[in-house]
Amino acid sequence: MTTSIERSASRRPSRWGAVPQVTHSPAFLPFIGLLLVTTFMVFASDNFLTTANLENVARQVSINAIIAVGMTCVILTGGIDLSVGPVMALSGTLTAGLMVAGLPPPLAIAVGLAVGIGFGLGNGVLVAFLRMPPIIVTLATMGIARGLGLLYTDGYPISGLPDGFAFFGRGTLLGVQVPILIMLATYAVAWVLLQHTRVGRYVYAIGGNEEAVRLSGIRAPRVKLLVYAISGFTAAVAGLVLTSRLMSGQPNAGVGFELDAIAAVVLGGASIAGGRGVILGTLVGAMLLGVLNNGLNMLGVSPYVQSVIKGGIILLAIYISRQRSVR
Repeated sequence: MTTSIERSASRRPSRWGAVPQVTHSPAFLPFIGLLLVTTFMVFASDNFLTTANLENVARQVSINAIIAVGMTCVILTGGIDLSVGPVMALSGTLTAGLMVAGLPPPLAIAVGLAVGIGFGLGNGVLVAFLRMPPIIVTLATMGIARGLGLLYTDGYPISGLPDGFAFFGRGTLLGVQVPILIMLATYAVAWVLLQHTRVGRYVYAIGGNEEAVRLSGIRAPRVKLLVYAISGFTAAVAGLVLTSRLMSGQPNAGVGFELDAIAAVVLGGASIAGGRGVILGTLVGAMLLGVLNNGLNMLGVSPYVQSVIKGGIILLAIYISRQRSVR
């Protein structure tokens, strides 16, 4: 039996094929922004459209985009996850260390993914069942994950990984880079979850009005537990891809990645207050950030100036999202 919460939550932004409503989609403005930035970079730098540069952009985008999938799910419920960067580093270094110690790569990878899911579940329990503020909880677990990663490695990178492990970060399949395939697979699963399942409807409903969800008899804490577990899982996946690409476990990896993931979600049109956004918009937002970072580097813009520019763009995206939500 369909509840009123399910019916209201199902009225989400139009799916990809809904042409008449495309300009109302949260992904529309970010897509226009991506086109404008890309066009500018093409004319501003002769090297932007080279194969080597485009491959570099794709690799950079894939890491942030994978993390941003889990961040999108969390933000849609009105939460936040600041622990994804350190969790990413911990999962990567632990996987690297176990492989160097002789554990078969599949088992080492499984342990790394389990650690990410474990941190996500821990965040979810504290936020959903103990009613602790998400920003405080994930700020604390951010420090815990970073400390555990440094403790495990003594602050040194772990090298000497099996050659076959490089496939996940450097390999190609059917002419496409494996990190891009992993990214696309992650987004496909997330799209199905959010757009075509009851859990997806609940995620949107919780972000829109959690109290109404509770009164409707829906077990909101379980849904929130799931989205934080997804966030931990995608952070771990990104950590494995990065570790494979570098062929070393870096305990200091992932610094600031949580901010890039949040920026991708916000630039993609999602409301930071929850209840509004589409996973396609997050992918566009991640691509926009990747093109912007790459273009500014090619133009020789100072990293300090880049931070100012990106911060201003994020504030503008939040303002636009706020204005659209109050209409």
